[in-house]
Amino acid sequence: MALNGSCLCGACTFTAEMGPLGAGICHCGMCRKWSGGMYMSVDCGESVKFAERATLGSYKGSEWGERIFCTTCGSSLLWQTQDGKNQHVSIQCFEDPSQFDLKIELFIDRKPSNYALAGTRKTMTEAEVYAMFAPKEN
Repeated sequence: MALNGSCLCGACTFTAEMGPLGAGICHCGMCRKWSGGMYMSVDCGESVKFAERATLGSYKGSEWGERIFCTTCGSSLLWQTQDGKNQHVSIQCFEDPSQFDLKIELFIDRKPSNYALAGTRKTMTEAEVYAMFAPKEN
């Protein structure tokens, strides 16, 4: 499925394709601080292509993860592994975020107790997420 998205001010526009993991939610502390709440995102594999003049900034919050944002308006755009092979775009960058079915909750053991989401979906703990994304030690 072809997707078009942008930041709040329009300085960063992009195209992408939805990856196999679909849409999900991250409850880790970094995502909550970065997005102002739980981070809802769409797996886009490594398909995100920004327009040539996009005003992109990057914050490397760990040895393997990176957060991409608009340097003009500050919008959170995507989290990715530093090699760019696992890109998870903010669901709010798309005109109709309701088009995505939320299939997974990450860092479920870090979710604050003062909110809960309706419905059920697959969950993963912090240890399970690190095992999936962190580089393997030799």
